[in-house]
Amino acid sequence: MSYFSNKKQEYQALDARDRRRFWVDGLLNNALYILMAIFIIFTAVKNTNFVKPGSIVNMITLAAVSLPMALGIGGCIVLTGTDLSAGRVFGLAAGMSAAFLQNRAASKLIFEHLPATTGGWILVVLLMVMAAGAVIGMVNGFFVAKFSLHPFIVTLATQLITYGVILMFFQINGNGGGPISNVAAEFKSAVSGPCFRIEKWNVSIPWYVIFAVILVVVMWFIWNKTRFGKNMFAVGSNMEAAKVSGVNVFMTTVLVHTLAGALYGFAGFVEAARLGSVTAATGLNNECDAIAACVIGGVSFVGGTGNIGGIVLGVFVLRIIFVALNMLGINPNLQYIIKGAIILAACSLDMRKYLVRK
Repeated sequence: MSYFSNKKQEYQALDARDRRRFWVDGLLNNALYILMAIFIIFTAVKNTNFVKPGSIVNMITLAAVSLPMALGIGGCIVLTGTDLSAGRVFGLAAGMSAAFLQNRAASKLIFEHLPATTGGWILVVLLMVMAAGAVIGMVNGFFVAKFSLHPFIVTLATQLITYGVILMFFQINGNGGGPISNVAAEFKSAVSGPCFRIEKWNVSIPWYVIFAVILVVVMWFIWNKTRFGKNMFAVGSNMEAAKVSGVNVFMTTVLVHTLAGALYGFAGFVEAARLGSVTAATGLNNECDAIAACVIGGVSFVGGTGNIGGIVLGVFVLRIIFVALNMLGINPNLQYIIKGAIILAACSLDMRKYLVRK
């Protein structure tokens, strides 16, 4: 209550002109959320299925799939950068997961001599794809930190390299670039199978939703309670000041990108189990959704600003909007335009807040 009391006292101390500016700034700073709230209410009125339990659970599950990538790329944005390779790393991890965890009885296998799909082998594959993502992230972080290259350029290069690796991977054993399908039932059950069921609503919550919740808690702890998290925000706020304060800028930058890559790998692993079939195009442009979610959630491109709760909110808001667009029958091609407009508006409002503070 003291926070709101202080705000009230600050408002009462302003003259008429400053009070008008206070309201205008408040509306502009929160314009995106206000417009989204109006849009969500409009959708609920036009299509009552939008607020039914099945639809709500669907939005939750879609958000759970997107969360790991957003949590990873959020750290890169805190460092005033970005990661254009995220979607391709996600796709590579999904392809690897599907290939290593195919049904052994399937007629078309990428790798013919592998262990039976058990809990232990599933865990090994998860660690394998997260390690692959972490290596790509480490390469990104190394070139950004060592040679002071802009993350846009570095991750654009690794995006292309990773895509080339994906195309070659999908050619293995005469696959000819076709989809990798027939994933093992044990894999699907362990990741996308129902964790528990709500009989009253006749809906099930898959395991990967629980994994996403655990991941959010872990990342919140890393960002807020560890020295690494404090160093990340210090580097993002002012790199030179962080160096003077004794922060290892090189190691912090590398670790942020390495952690991001591991999270992309985890997200791709979940996607392979959820879809059951992966193509070379899996993950295309997924980084755009993750970046949009982070910016909507308050992770600023000016650096040093952001929190895990905001990222979670941004992911949910974005997923709700996409589901709403489908329920309103909006042309799928038009949805790309709307998505781009959301990113542009969010970045513009974020920069406006930064300039006002400055």
